[in-house]
Amino acid sequence: MTRSPEVVAGVDIGGTTTHVVLCAEDFGIGDRLEVPTPADRGGTAMVGAALDAVRLLLERTPGRLAGVGVGAAGLVDVRAGRILVASDSFRDWAGFEVTATVERALGVPAFLDNDVNAFLRGEAAAGAVAGEPYVLGMTLGTGVGGALWLDDALYEGPHGAAGEIGHVPGFGELPCTCGGRGHLETLASGRSIAARYGERTGRDLTAHEVADAAARGEAEALAVYAAAGAGVARALLVTAGLLDVTTCVIGGGVSRSWSLLEPAIRRTLTVEPPVSGRSLRVLPAALGGDAVAVGAAARAWAELGAVGAAEERARA
Repeated sequence: MTRSPEVVAGVDIGGTTTHVVLCAEDFGIGDRLEVPTPADRGGTAMVGAALDAVRLLLERTPGRLAGVGVGAAGLVDVRAGRILVASDSFRDWAGFEVTATVERALGVPAFLDNDVNAFLRGEAAAGAVAGEPYVLGMTLGTGVGGALWLDDALYEGPHGAAGEIGHVPGFGELPCTCGGRGHLETLASGRSIAARYGERTGRDLTAHEVADAAARGEAEALAVYAAAGAGVARALLVTAGLLDVTTCVIGGGVSRSWSLLEPAIRRTLTVEPPVSGRSLRVLPAALGGDAVAVGAAARAWAELGAVGAAEERARA
């Protein structure tokens, strides 16, 4: 009797939707499902919705579940598998034991990552920067997130905050949502793009609506996106100067307006090239909405592979 192939479930728990994929070891996606995230009902309901989605995928897709990877917004303890700090968009999420809950429900190992780290893992495994050994990952969404891929591995730093380029100062004096001032997030997040446009025009639009206005050639909307692109470029220059990392992949909702961001990024990098003289490669994400889920699955496959290798060594 032929055994079903092993698969890993990759889960992206976002504030609005939860995206689940079944991934083979080569990161090919066998099936995917998106369901609403019950963020107002607490951690048990949120993880429960993800578990229901995993079970449904397993019912309709051949495969034997080997493990689960979860990417979640906020500050996470990857070793303990729990949420440390979450935004007020989520009820009873901070402190929630994610991996223990998943393991009890499904009977397989589970692993937790911050969503931006998972995004970069996904793009490095099977996306725009596959095969690149040194990469800065940046997500431009409601906020601005960052992560570092150094020497073919995610670099978290001694306190788990490496790569958080969105909250580095030096980008003006505007107040940031974190309580600081002049952070990149004050220019390049979706929330900030809408706010900067409102300050210029008195109009209350979303970042997507501002992008539509820019696409029509509206000067104020174009100026807001140009400022965001220039800020992103300066952040890349800081990273290149400190770490000699000259490849960057950018994802998140704001990056869907790549045609509005890219010209300002290119102009700024032309005027201020890295001190190393190496050109900077700036790429839009390739995996779209699958990136975080694929990255979470990639983490699970890597952890399962490490366990398997250790068991082989113990038997030798």
